[in-house]
Amino acid sequence: MFKIVRQEAVWEDKKLTLETGKIARQASGAVMVGHGDTRILCTVTASHDPIKVDFLPLSVHYQEKAFSAGRFPGGFHKREGKPSDREVLISRLIDRALRPLFPSDFYHEIQVICTVLSFDPHVDAAAASILGASAALMVSGLPFKGPVAALRLGHEDGKFVCSSLASKEFNLVVAGTREGVVMVECAAQEKSEEFIVDALDFAQSALVPLIDCITEFASKAAKAPFIYDHQEHSRTLLKEKIENHGAPYWNELCSIKDRYHRRDRLAHVKKEIAHRLKEEGETEEGHFSSVFSKVWRNKIRHFILTEKKRLDGRSYDEVRSISCEVGFLPRAHGSALFTRGDTQAIVSVTLGGKEDAQLVDGLTGAYKDPFLLHYNFPSFAVGEIGKVGSPGRREVGHGKLAWHALRSVLSSNELPYTIRIVSDITESCGSSSMATVCGGSLALMDAGIAISHPVAGIAMGLVQESFGVALLSDISGLEDGIGDMDFKVAGTVNGVTAVQMDLKGQPLSREFMAQALDQACKGRLSILESMQTQSLDRSRDRLSSYAPVLSTVKIPVDKIRDLIGPGGKVIREICETTGSKIDIADDGTVSIFAQDAKSAESTTHRIKQITGGPAMGEVYDAMIVKIMDFGAFVDFGFSQDGMVHVSEISSSHVEDINKVLSVGDKIKVKLIGLDPRGRGKLSIKQV
Repeated sequence: MFKIVRQEAVWEDKKLTLETGKIARQASGAVMVGHGDTRILCTVTASHDPIKVDFLPLSVHYQEKAFSAGRFPGGFHKREGKPSDREVLISRLIDRALRPLFPSDFYHEIQVICTVLSFDPHVDAAAASILGASAALMVSGLPFKGPVAALRLGHEDGKFVCSSLASKEFNLVVAGTREGVVMVECAAQEKSEEFIVDALDFAQSALVPLIDCITEFASKAAKAPFIYDHQEHSRTLLKEKIENHGAPYWNELCSIKDRYHRRDRLAHVKKEIAHRLKEEGETEEGHFSSVFSKVWRNKIRHFILTEKKRLDGRSYDEVRSISCEVGFLPRAHGSALFTRGDTQAIVSVTLGGKEDAQLVDGLTGAYKDPFLLHYNFPSFAVGEIGKVGSPGRREVGHGKLAWHALRSVLSSNELPYTIRIVSDITESCGSSSMATVCGGSLALMDAGIAISHPVAGIAMGLVQESFGVALLSDISGLEDGIGDMDFKVAGTVNGVTAVQMDLKGQPLSREFMAQALDQACKGRLSILESMQTQSLDRSRDRLSSYAPVLSTVKIPVDKIRDLIGPGGKVIREICETTGSKIDIADDGTVSIFAQDAKSAESTTHRIKQITGGPAMGEVYDAMIVKIMDFGAFVDFGFSQDGMVHVSEISSSHVEDINKVLSVGDKIKVKLIGLDPRGRGKLSIKQV
């Protein structure tokens, strides 16, 4: 019934298997990848007919099933729903590893789905999914220039190690072919450029056994090649006509430095060429726009390589003008406006208590993240009208890159605050994620949050042809679109904190990676200098007056129960009356988050009252909770109520206590003694 093909190997001391022919046989390609106890079904499906687009219509979906870890989905609905941020980020990793390996003229829809069916927490599901997706493409017969494999790299005891578990000091995910690296995602604690190059070199060598495994597997299981129309060749004549009709204009267009003027002039030239082709009876009118875009792309690339400069007049290593402003939003706890060329970000910082931390529920269990970074990209930032709604994959991915870049410079100790950074992109023409890093660093310092060093980021680009190579610093949106690489590097004066690299062309050599990182370092240092001279070079000495006040109190562990009270009654009452938020650690450390110093002082006083025991002769605020003929029971801030005897109410004789006091009255009382049961004897008249 089944024609199963199976390949086995050992990776990271665990059994690695690739299997096809048993599951999902109607997909174009399907592979069950197993590593340890992890099982991921990776499927590839392609449409029979091409669609009218000028890009590769590839969609990638990584999804985790709760049953794979023996868990129920969190939340009210016990069914998997909207993809988590982790699923989105891994989907992007897989996409970025696969996309550059398809031919530029393949326009058939492709859908890749990687489903985690069994989850081993000691196995990296992201790397295994890239491996499985690559194997599924290799056996599908689709025109895929693989195989590609991926691994996660750490650094322990002075050497690089392949590790499925993320490390805070150094965490690198690399995807590559036999020829070189095609995708990089890295978080580091201020590592040198040489360190990063060595890590990439090590990773490239370590990938070879995985690539060999896929190659051998595909040699036994691959289907017949997928036959498709090579549209690049069929549209050669149209391309030549566009080039010829545009010959009088290409140099003029490339010489216009202002991008808005160039855009308008380009639209006019495009319209004129289209009109001429129509008069000539051109039959491929439906493909005109895509072919015109490719011709214009080639002209830009040729201009950059031959003229040794960019369309906006900059040299290869020149960074656009920068403007920095802190304290931009008066009521925010910290804020910054960062503008680089035509890219701009308003970044704010909000401080909160530990209960404000993000609860993350995944296959490994639930945990709280006290450092949040949310990136928003509205359509008006690029002068367009678009849908307004929840963040998409791009927002999640760019936000996480900035999160990695900034997280490593925060205190290594547990954060006393929950910190939320929000980056709202208001203009974009190249690397808004790196603008988020720069603005986020300034906003943190404006908020008075201690960081080891300011952080800046820069995006690098590449134009590579047989007759020349141009490595571009601080790429614009146009240069990103026509280039062969998007290489983002963030870091401090001491080293790199985050790297993200995507390739559109051939894998890069070690020498070129070293050159790119060195040029990125120079650009990053110039951006840092602008940030520090125009705004802040270190964190402010104090928090914003609008930020919550944090104070801590140490109480005996055996008093924690008294502070919480039955059913949380005591701590809830303190929070409601003072407006503060209270977090109690197991060691008796009580963290108080109050809106102002007065609330913090009041909360601290109440906690000390309850956990420290009443002091003889002290006066306390109290409330009457019960009245008897012989006296009144009052709550005076401790776990046990006190009692005011009728003789201690007034200097004069009190015949009817109910005519003098009522339940709920707020009074001041003085502690004058303790009864045999340890309950406080209180006096009103001695206050």
